[in-house]
Amino acid sequence: MRLRKKPHTFEKLENFSDFVTVEKIDASRAGQWQNLFGNENQIFVELGTGKGDFISQLAEKNPQINFIGLEMEPAVVLAAARKVQEKNLSNVKLFVFDINNIEEIFDENEIDRLYINFCDPWPKKRHAKRRLTYITFLQKYKKSLKPRGEIHFKTDNRGLFDFSLEQFALANLKVSEISYNLHAAEPSENIRTEYENRFSAAGVPINRCVVTI
Repeated sequence: MRLRKKPHTFEKLENFSDFVTVEKIDASRAGQWQNLFGNENQIFVELGTGKGDFISQLAEKNPQINFIGLEMEPAVVLAAARKVQEKNLSNVKLFVFDINNIEEIFDENEIDRLYINFCDPWPKKRHAKRRLTYITFLQKYKKSLKPRGEIHFKTDNRGLFDFSLEQFALANLKVSEISYNLHAAEPSENIRTEYENRFSAAGVPINRCVVTI
């Protein structure tokens, strides 16, 4: 579920311009992400940041990592920006961005880790190519991830999870830490998203795995 469009969202986002970018990102950004942060720390990217619970908590616990959040909906980015600001995080950058074009903004071997949390399952077969774990997306990620880079994937949708495992195999990616009920023995380091808390409260099992390039 997405937030409804709200008036003056872009104007409000201007208050967070030190770490939020709403303008179109062009190819000149590729290879320059560490310069944006002013350090040589690892780069972790969340695809579909949502309201920012996950990335803000993760960044707070890992100040030595650079975090990039990509989210298409400006109103959702605004909610995430407020959480990042509340925690006074200097290691997070948020972008209003369509993930379909991700290969245009990252150079080869530039990303250390990708997070895909509770993405749209696009349940109809004719929409399979829109799923963020479809092989054409995976091929884009592989170009930007470093050797032995990782994709951390979580979803409540078992059909999407099984489909994704098939796609990972097709892309010759290594899969580990497969769980069909993450919260049955939840790791202490797991950070829950907004959707994760909602599904867990409703008794829906959470599926998770780690994919290595």
